[in-house]
Amino acid sequence: MSSIMASFIPLATRMRPKNLDEYVGQSHLLAKGKPIASQLAQGHLMSMIFWGPPGVGKTTLAHILSDSIGAHFVAMSAVLAGVKEVRIVVADAQQRLVEQKMPTVLFIDEIHRFNKAQQDAFLPHVEAGTIILIGATTENPSFHLNNALLSRARVYVLKALSEDELKIVMDHALTDKIRGLGEMALMASEAVRAKLIQAADGDARQLLGLLELAADFADNAEIKEEALATVMQASLRRFDNKGDAFYDQISAMHKSVRGSDPDASLYWFVRMIDGGCDPYYIARRIIRMASEDIGNADPRGLTLALNAWEAYERLGSPEGELALAQALVYLACAPKSNAVYKAYNDVTHDMKVYGSLPVPLHICNAPTKMMKALDYHKNYRYAHDEPDAFAAGETYLPEGMPQKYYYEPVERGLEIKIREKLLRLRQLNNHRIKTEKHQ
Repeated sequence: MSSIMASFIPLATRMRPKNLDEYVGQSHLLAKGKPIASQLAQGHLMSMIFWGPPGVGKTTLAHILSDSIGAHFVAMSAVLAGVKEVRIVVADAQQRLVEQKMPTVLFIDEIHRFNKAQQDAFLPHVEAGTIILIGATTENPSFHLNNALLSRARVYVLKALSEDELKIVMDHALTDKIRGLGEMALMASEAVRAKLIQAADGDARQLLGLLELAADFADNAEIKEEALATVMQASLRRFDNKGDAFYDQISAMHKSVRGSDPDASLYWFVRMIDGGCDPYYIARRIIRMASEDIGNADPRGLTLALNAWEAYERLGSPEGELALAQALVYLACAPKSNAVYKAYNDVTHDMKVYGSLPVPLHICNAPTKMMKALDYHKNYRYAHDEPDAFAAGETYLPEGMPQKYYYEPVERGLEIKIREKLLRLRQLNNHRIKTEKHQ
């Protein structure tokens, strides 16, 4: 490749490994005797899902594996493709398999973006062996992929590259005179290299992008520390799924909802969507907010949050994002209560304090004669047979635990009525207990 042509192709693309000897990382899958290496040794591939952060070589590995078994490689993005495109690929794969005896590897980038119907379209063809499916995702497959698809494809976790592995990637790029920066004979101190590797944060593509930028600022063929500040600033991503910006903006959105500010909530939501945040991640956080910060003060909040998630699954981007925005604004405007959240945490604490106390016999089931003889279910009071369907004075916590009131509804929204009811029931309990003591 001429240096003129190479200058128009990003360094990360030029340095893309062409075979397993050039591939860096994922030794837990590719070393001798490891899962993928074992498949290659047998001359075939199973359908698989690559789950890992950006820049660890998911696409590259799929391409190399396809070449290793002499398969035809087809790549598509779940963001741009649909069932129609999949059917065309399957039809071509069937013809190629019959006429040329050549398997087809279908690589789907961001496979988590496909909805259930789109995922179902793969199943019969994966099962029949018409295609070898390799999907790539940065999101937990158990959250986004159908169980039917997961049962037909092995999930392999690809790890972020270690500092030593990134050093190998950098050394190759600096010394390769054909595809890399070798012709420039660049020099960089260990301190500069260490900072570049640290900034890449396990992402080989990010590292090569930073290195390419740094090369433009080289002084007499040397990349100096003074130039790194400019390079780092120029390369900052607006929304980094692993960096401080990610957690800061998620926190800002959550706190805006908790603070009943719909405008700020919507602002941070749009900021994150515009920056490339996975809408499914936001959907999960919205559901969490509905339980943690609104709770029973307005139970419709959780319903709306779940409906928004389902609407997004059906519509996808960008139409479905409006449903998430609607739920987010509703939660921001809803009455707030963290009573259930606090109660849950208090119970979790007491579990550690009191240990595994046995269930009181009177509320144990007694399906056998022996259990009845052991006083299981004895003296249990069936609440529906009591006035107002409430067995006043009955206890349900384990023996040895003091009476606890974990759930304390707030005086906002529906919890006002819940609080009134619980106070009345507690009064009935106390009255029954006092009456029994005086008998």
